[in-house]
Amino acid sequence: MRELDLNLLHVLVAIDQHRSVSAAALALERSQPSVSVALRKLRDYFEDPLFVRTGNVMQSTPRGASLIRSAQSILARVDLDIVAASAFDPLTSRSVVTFALSDVGEVVVLPAIMKELRRQMPQAPIRSLSLPANQVATELEGGGVDLAIGYFPDLKARNFYQQVLYFDTFASLIRAGHPIAAETLSIKQYLQLEHVVVRAESRTEEVIERYLARKRIRRNVVLTTPHFASAPMIVAQSDLVVTIPQPLAQYFSRVGANVRVVGLPFDPPSIALKQFWHRKYHRDARNRWLRNLVCRLFQAHNEDRTPACKSDS
Repeated sequence: MRELDLNLLHVLVAIDQHRSVSAAALALERSQPSVSVALRKLRDYFEDPLFVRTGNVMQSTPRGASLIRSAQSILARVDLDIVAASAFDPLTSRSVVTFALSDVGEVVVLPAIMKELRRQMPQAPIRSLSLPANQVATELEGGGVDLAIGYFPDLKARNFYQQVLYFDTFASLIRAGHPIAAETLSIKQYLQLEHVVVRAESRTEEVIERYLARKRIRRNVVLTTPHFASAPMIVAQSDLVVTIPQPLAQYFSRVGANVRVVGLPFDPPSIALKQFWHRKYHRDARNRWLRNLVCRLFQAHNEDRTPACKSDS
């Protein structure tokens, strides 16, 4: 069986189709001697001439005709089940699309992705997960998560690819009727105010905390919570302030949560929002289609931010 490879089957089918060794060689883009050698191997293996010359054409023997039918079926299955398996059709795909997102991603990222996926991949269910950092890596490797989108500083191993989608920054929220009426806080006000701090799985808070530590700015923290969704509700009913990613702050101010955005008394740090995938799926047609869609989406919908969409390894 080691002597009977797919190349020999291609030769068998090509000779039958073109009725000539030289014409088969031309169609296969091979030399005539190599096709003649392949035919000889087939004849030796099956102990049958397979083709005989009748006039100016090659006619198959009964054994040859039977083998040709089988070879055509085998090659068609190879094309369909193996070669074509790398293709991906979003319109017909029913496989679940799974993202690892923080609660920031749920609010800021997921709606736009959801809308586009429902348009281009209408039969596929969509799932969003919020996972600890170590579990995100495991799920990406195992295929339980297609893409992780957001701030995942621990996904730096060589097994992961990352792509910057855009850069964002931070802003503060205070209640709409807060005694401070200024649009931007002074450093004195920022230090005097009592703060809510959100320490979520996404770990975006680490970026602002490291920045404040370098600037030797110490907040008066009276409440720490793991949830971004609850912080604005608390701020709306108090004189507290919370500093969170800017798009999330803008979202809560728009939806009538009785809070408003105030500028920070310093130039806030930027944060790179990325998408991550495991190297096992780097050349997978479906994964490639998904991450290209996400990249294009953020280039199109984030003109007010700094678009990037560049790849890192």
